[in-house]
Amino acid sequence: MTERQTTPGPEGAPASKETKTRERSDRGLRNVDTGKERPSAQGQKERDRPWLMRTYAGHSTAEASNELYRRNLAKGQTGLSVAFDLPTQTGYDSDHILARGEVGRVGVPVAHLGDMRRLFQDIPLDQMNTSMTINATAMWLLALYQVVAEEQGVDITQLQGTTQNDIVKEYLSRGTHVFPPVPSLRLTTDMICYTVNHIPKWNPINICSYHLQEAGATPVQEIAYAMSTAIAVLDAVFASGQIPEDRKGDVVARISFFVNAGVRFIEEMCKMRAFGRIWDRITRERYGIEDPKQRRFRYGVQVNSLGLTEAQPENNVQRIVLEMLAVTLSKDARARAVQLPAWNEALGLPRPWDQQWSLRIQQVLAHESDLLEYADIFDGSHVIEAKVASLVEESLAEIERIEEMGGAMAAVESGYLKSQLVSSHAERRGRIESGQEKIVGVNIFNTTEPNPLTADLDQAIQTVDPAVEARVIESLGRWRDTRYQPPFNHPRPCKALERLKEAAKGTDNLMEATLECARAGVTTGEWAGALREVFGEFRAPTGVSSAPVAVPAEEGSAMAGVRHKVEATARDMGVGKLRFLVGKPGLDGHSNGAEQIAVRARDAGFEVVYQGIRLTPEQIVDAAVAEDVHAVGLSILSGSHAQLVPDVLERLRVAGATDIPVIAGGIIPQGDAEQLRAAGVAAVFTPKDFDITGIIGRIVDEIRKANKLDPLLDPLEVPA
Repeated sequence: MTERQTTPGPEGAPASKETKTRERSDRGLRNVDTGKERPSAQGQKERDRPWLMRTYAGHSTAEASNELYRRNLAKGQTGLSVAFDLPTQTGYDSDHILARGEVGRVGVPVAHLGDMRRLFQDIPLDQMNTSMTINATAMWLLALYQVVAEEQGVDITQLQGTTQNDIVKEYLSRGTHVFPPVPSLRLTTDMICYTVNHIPKWNPINICSYHLQEAGATPVQEIAYAMSTAIAVLDAVFASGQIPEDRKGDVVARISFFVNAGVRFIEEMCKMRAFGRIWDRITRERYGIEDPKQRRFRYGVQVNSLGLTEAQPENNVQRIVLEMLAVTLSKDARARAVQLPAWNEALGLPRPWDQQWSLRIQQVLAHESDLLEYADIFDGSHVIEAKVASLVEESLAEIERIEEMGGAMAAVESGYLKSQLVSSHAERRGRIESGQEKIVGVNIFNTTEPNPLTADLDQAIQTVDPAVEARVIESLGRWRDTRYQPPFNHPRPCKALERLKEAAKGTDNLMEATLECARAGVTTGEWAGALREVFGEFRAPTGVSSAPVAVPAEEGSAMAGVRHKVEATARDMGVGKLRFLVGKPGLDGHSNGAEQIAVRARDAGFEVVYQGIRLTPEQIVDAAVAEDVHAVGLSILSGSHAQLVPDVLERLRVAGATDIPVIAGGIIPQGDAEQLRAAGVAAVFTPKDFDITGIIGRIVDEIRKANKLDPLLDPLEVPA
């Protein structure tokens, strides 16, 4: 993240560059534009500049998201963090078959230059610091952003912001990858080289360990995998021949990181200090960067969403505060930008008021507390130093192990990194279920008074109007039909797409051809489709088959009881093994839950069919029938369950497979869960259902019910 900040005016537009001051009752005068306290007549200390404050936002349409951004800026937010919907992230237009139910759900749909214009209407981009969470299609979205800035009359050398652009973690944890590793790394490399040469204040990559922690990474894995990714990227950039030797420091200086901070905030703070030491060492020793400013570890953070709970969600507020402290307390390892999730994100999409609450948490710490008045308060602590040193040593050992495999890309393709994450996550789930790792309101202290925040669950979250998708698709059709006509007068896109494909087949930097596509009115799906023709697509390893047993079936344990149920049911049905298909329909790439269900079902004695992410309902049903499975489990976290789950049910009915129970899991509001059950779903599980072994037992019960077998009441009494 960059340091530059702007102060929004009353309508959300940044204030003028003229320095303004205002009275503060306790700390003298503040320079609004620099964010620094000026010493008062009493000689008070000069305060550090606060970090950049953002909320991760975007939904429905470009127009609705633009209104939300301007409203947030007016509330004191000092930067934008754009959430794109899944079709945009995975290179599909809104009318593609895989986009059904996903349009505008988890972010804003941006299909072409017109959408990007509307997204940033009345927001001067030369005065804005914009972070875009985008990876496989990062080059495309940056091109659209640059063209909109040019239309505003902005000098692009003044643009500031960040594109995430970390494809490695997409293969491992988030699942919005498109192309195979080698061409994906080329897209990343070309974009970094272009920005260093043409948009020098832009952070072209945000190496993202955030989702690694969400996928189960330990602090050592989070550090090691992120640093291994950085090494792979920098090696590729310098090997491309696009950067002169004397500008290597400029490249390193623009590499930023996006990290996670969990509730173990002492350990997390030490992790950040370890990150900084290792980055300084790698950039100095491996790449010969002499300037310490260029070697500085620059990072932004969104604190942990994995630990947010559906049960007693009010507890999420104090979790978020503790996690924020991990990345703000230590001055020498303080985040340069922070965005906080909202208290209700385990329930669904947060409302504007919920996002405001998270913004106010940051503002209270930055402006009311004395945090920014002191040097690093952990310097000289023997406890902190010992923990940091341990993390550095273990992380460097894991980095070396990955280097011996051929680097991060080779470790992705071999499945090593993914299997390690699945294993770590399974171990964590096992600790939670056993009570070894305590979560207040979930596996300890779970009695509660009625919660006024969630008394009306339908009103406790933001909902996206289902009609939005049809309107977006209609607008996309109009764009395709009229983009060459006034007032747009774009050139025909076919020539731009052909040039893009030719560049992809050769060695030219792909950014110039991508910019030509943006100016020609090409759509997101057309741009990605052209590159799919040249590069192909990639299905990342799932890590399930190689994951070790996380919960052993020791005699007398809950797992042993479920294994007995599985075996007894298979005998009663006259089959060798029960077969269970775990499916991820649509574009939702959050596969952590599906992987943990698949691993636990395997360990319970099921034969598991799991093909990974991004499947159509038709593909899921075809696999269910072909594999003759006894149950289908559908995992969806993006909100598309309302369309995709009934589609699977209907296709099973048409295939004559109505005896296969369908189980749904994900972030599913109570009202939606009731509708799914009414449509024929056998059971619905949400984040409050943390006992995975118990869930597997419930699935066995539904198989018995569907096959008209008597229930097995106590799994511990089932004969082996």
